[in-house]
Amino acid sequence: MNKKRWIFRDPLRAPQLSDRDRLANELNISLPLAELLVQRGIDSFDKARHFFRPKMEDLHDPFLMKDMDKAVNRLQQCITQNERILVYGDYDVDGSTAVAVFYDFFRKIHSNIDYYIPDRYTEGYGVSWQAIDYAEKNQVDLIVTLDCGIKSIDKVEEAKRRGIDVIVCDHHLPGEDLPPAVAILDPKRSDCAYPFKELTGCGIGFKLISAYSLKVGIPLDVAHAYLDLVMISTAADIVPIVGENRILAFYGLEQLNNQEPRPGIKALLQVAGLKWGELNINNIVFGLAPRINAAGRIQHAREAVNLLITKDPEMAAQIADQINKYNSDRRNFDASITEQALEMITSDPELREARSTVLYHESWHKGVIGIVASRCIEHFHRPTIIFTHSNGKATGSGRSVPGFDLYEAIEECADLLVQFGGHTFAAGMTLEIEKINDFRLRFEEVVRKRITPEQLIPCIEIDLQLNLSDITPKFYNILRQMAPFGPGNMTPNFVSYDLQLTRPPYVMKEKHLRLEVSQNGATPLTAVAFDAAEHLENFNSRKSFALCYTIEENVFRNQRSLQLMVKDIHW
Repeated sequence: MNKKRWIFRDPLRAPQLSDRDRLANELNISLPLAELLVQRGIDSFDKARHFFRPKMEDLHDPFLMKDMDKAVNRLQQCITQNERILVYGDYDVDGSTAVAVFYDFFRKIHSNIDYYIPDRYTEGYGVSWQAIDYAEKNQVDLIVTLDCGIKSIDKVEEAKRRGIDVIVCDHHLPGEDLPPAVAILDPKRSDCAYPFKELTGCGIGFKLISAYSLKVGIPLDVAHAYLDLVMISTAADIVPIVGENRILAFYGLEQLNNQEPRPGIKALLQVAGLKWGELNINNIVFGLAPRINAAGRIQHAREAVNLLITKDPEMAAQIADQINKYNSDRRNFDASITEQALEMITSDPELREARSTVLYHESWHKGVIGIVASRCIEHFHRPTIIFTHSNGKATGSGRSVPGFDLYEAIEECADLLVQFGGHTFAAGMTLEIEKINDFRLRFEEVVRKRITPEQLIPCIEIDLQLNLSDITPKFYNILRQMAPFGPGNMTPNFVSYDLQLTRPPYVMKEKHLRLEVSQNGATPLTAVAFDAAEHLENFNSRKSFALCYTIEENVFRNQRSLQLMVKDIHW
């Protein structure tokens, strides 16, 4: 357990403190809980009601989205005239779930429909030339892109030249020019007044089927039946779980936990060792999402879509089993490539001392280089880009550290790149192999100029300092109602100081510790610290210490108790 910087949220100012006090009184909650809410912008009874009791009626009218009317009208025309529709999506979780939602909804009312997922390795990200050829060969009249397309200007132009219309549904930031599509649904368009900007690609597909339902009189319950898949995309794509995303995630989880899941999800839960009824965002991100992603990383994402749309439990079990094998392969690739990457860094003094990591190996598996970049950051906390060979060029996947804008840094190297895209914390790019070293030098120069020394040290953002006496069953009961947690509403991190042990630490599996901690003689609480056995000597010295932790409920032999899950220790 490496020591980290503790960064506290900005303390509440006087007006906010009065909001905290009022909220604590109105909601009959403790001051620390009220402070947590005010920190997250929930500073009134009305906002708290919306936060704790999300309602589907609070979703925005889909027709507020620019071009939604055009998209719905074009789909109506397709269905009236029996035109052929091709549903096109990216090969990640967001794209796969988006295609599953859109295709499954429309195939019930329109049989002349097909779907297409590009091959990660032979076609790459975005609308591909192969897809345009496929659409023309199969006499497609309309392509609907989901989770991609906003920057595929040349491909949309070519489709148009061949007499194929395109509706773009994307959530990525557009460039200066937009593709010549019949409709472009993207809340991040500068001319789109839609109130919520952070929907996933699947979320935008959901808004489109909702708008279509409203226009033609299909009950909204039909669209709402796909909230489980919308929630999976919301969790997996690491979008802020606030506003509409909170509503969609809340009801998607409720559907997954309270209704028997669709066959594909049920089969996936079984191979992942998860139980419906006990799912949360964390389960989805670390249990389901990697398996759905593994299809596109190792083989082809079409298998993931087949899994999500099948009605046959036997077929679902077969596909889920295969996808689980892909995930095992992915883990093996991930482990071996990470080991090689770390060895390359540690054995090269220049790379060791750099402010960034840029590595290339022609044989690395393209499907896991983004994961490897994240693994490298766990060891060397700095912006990282991992390249491998693909179709005669170098394809890279980058990850960043908190506070450093990776996309802006890559943009300064744009003249060396064939193409690139992404956002603050993650990006992808392609360049000529002979330019890798030039890129590495330029990127390092840009990072050195922009990054601060603090950003190179791992940090934990602390929500609140607590006294252990604040942690009661009522406190935890309200805390857990703040879920679903995720970006924009992260699981709260707490800190408590001047702690003492009430008994010697218990070592678990030779590397973890179970502690019994107290503060000022208060009732002790159990704390679990993973990978902390190295601190045994410090604990045995009887020094007081501080813990950074989250709070969880432990259930053992039907007995429930609260425990601290330790994230860091300061002496």
